[in-house]
Amino acid sequence: MATTALVEQGTVFGMGMGGMNHASQARAARNRELFEMQRRARRGPTPEVFFAKHIDNSRIVKADDPKRRREMRVFTMTMSLLFLLVMIYVWQHFSAIEAGYQVETQKQQVAQMMERNRQLRLSEAELSDPGRIDQIARQLGLGAPQPGQVVRPDGAVGNAPVLAQASTPMLP
Repeated sequence: MATTALVEQGTVFGMGMGGMNHASQARAARNRELFEMQRRARRGPTPEVFFAKHIDNSRIVKADDPKRRREMRVFTMTMSLLFLLVMIYVWQHFSAIEAGYQVETQKQQVAQMMERNRQLRLSEAELSDPGRIDQIARQLGLGAPQPGQVVRPDGAVGNAPVLAQASTPMLP
């Protein structure tokens, strides 16, 4: 903006208006417009001073710094290790949550199976009730067995007395 103040006075760093090319004139006009807009938006009596610096960094080449490279390697390795540890923690956390859900599902299955087992035992007890079996047998026209009708798997017939024997199981 200091350039615009000097352009308004007719000189730019000691040169007359004739020393400026078209691009410089356009830049100066644009700066003058911006300066006027800022001056209108400004409050108070203090003037603002702007210094234009034109710096050409196109020829600058960054020098290789081995110390900085080593620091960046250490930093990268540290951050990679930290990231790895965080990912392991997250993996373990989610695995524990998943295992908890599986345990709860299996507990529910065990409870359902125990209830089903209880119902089957009740059903078995109801179906194997001797009074019920006798009643169904009488409805079908069956009667009490006559002597000699009962055949045991060991070959004994009827209600003949059987001598108790102890036998040792045969190993295959």
